[in-house]
Amino acid sequence: MQAAFCHKHLKFLFFVILTFRAITCQAQNNPLSKGFAHNDYWHNRPLYDALDNGFQNVEADIYLRDDELLVAHMLPAFQKKRTLEQLYLKPLFNCYEGKNREVVYPLSPVTLMIDIKSDAEKTYAKLSEVLKRYAPMLSSYNNGEITEGSVTIVITGNKPYKMLQAQKQRYAFIDEDLMQVRTDTLSNTVYKTASCKYSRLISWTGKGPMPEDQKQLLRDYVAAAHHHKKRVRLWASPENKEVWKALLECEVDLINTDKLAELREFLMTGPEPVRYAKVNTK
Repeated sequence: MQAAFCHKHLKFLFFVILTFRAITCQAQNNPLSKGFAHNDYWHNRPLYDALDNGFQNVEADIYLRDDELLVAHMLPAFQKKRTLEQLYLKPLFNCYEGKNREVVYPLSPVTLMIDIKSDAEKTYAKLSEVLKRYAPMLSSYNNGEITEGSVTIVITGNKPYKMLQAQKQRYAFIDEDLMQVRTDTLSNTVYKTASCKYSRLISWTGKGPMPEDQKQLLRDYVAAAHHHKKRVRLWASPENKEVWKALLECEVDLINTDKLAELREFLMTGPEPVRYAKVNTK
């Protein structure tokens, strides 16, 4: 099962990127790289559904329970135990170690955003321990130097700021509060993304034209984030084409969605549409 996943999904990502631009282009030139699978584990096939749709950014909520990192949106006491390793880290690492290693890196980087729902420091301590097992595939920070890997881990939710910043070596970064991006100017050695709830900046829902003052406000925040090399995401945004189009026009980097197929189709209908070869159709 894992071998089939590696071959089909990562071959698909490779195909999409090659078709859209030359091999030497970076992944940001692939329109599907803007898709962000919000609460990815809600889908029938966590991780697999996102990759099937060409997405390279996925989110998983975790709780620390009985020394395990459980994936769940609400308290996991009455849910079957699904761990971060089982659903995400092991499948990704199997791909990294497999025959398609050249496909994973550097053409198809994956960002795994981990939303910590339990205590920030206790959960991150366990997460740090777990991530060391997958170090070869992960982006890392080591005494001021960043090494980009096939998979980048970004922490959101309950964020262990002080604990993470104190580490001389680590395999995770933080999702900054977009509303603080003008004052909290730590470099991308700490932050990789900057996010906030859509309604904190914008009240427009896609009906009629987007108000110019809201458009300019968003552009200002995006420009500030980009100045410090942080990708921007607005979560809980309205799920319609008008809003998606406006976000892209304002240069928002990651479009948050629960509607994978719909966003995929939207992102692929542009002046230079990408050929889409659907995989795993069984």
